[in-house]
Amino acid sequence: MAGGLPVATSTKSKSPLWKDGKWNMSEQQYQQIAKKREPARSVFTNCIRAFLVGGTICIIGQAISQALVKWAHMTKEEASGPTVCILIFISVVLTSFGVYDKLAQWAGAGSAVPVTGFANSMSSAAMEHRSEGLVLGVGANMFKLAGSVIVFGTVAAFFVALVYLIFGLKH
Repeated sequence: MAGGLPVATSTKSKSPLWKDGKWNMSEQQYQQIAKKREPARSVFTNCIRAFLVGGTICIIGQAISQALVKWAHMTKEEASGPTVCILIFISVVLTSFGVYDKLAQWAGAGSAVPVTGFANSMSSAAMEHRSEGLVLGVGANMFKLAGSVIVFGTVAAFFVALVYLIFGLKH
């Protein structure tokens, strides 16, 4: 033992899971080992974190909207588009510096649910696959996660518009 740690004298393991220089275990064995080593999570703490971060993002969005109404002399409706664009821009900048990913690890769903989480997922996928080229790397991989959200939003908007059209509803 060197410094209180056991020293490996051989590259061969005596574990039945290690055979011929590779791990030899079933999916169930792996899941059992992983479950034993997984840290316990407090649902209450996760909910509080998600609420605080999601709420803070919404407060920032509301402050941006109010600032646009006050200083850019926009109506509330006119300020909504630029507010979303500014939030997306902030999210992409924070993602590029690695800040948003750390926030998302700590906050969980609180950072994933607002539009900033969507922007984070797209920009991080684009950054991760940029070495594969613009079309097959960035373009294709950026929409793996986001594509389903876009399709769902488009289909849902179609059916809502159809209901409005059929029943003659006004907004």
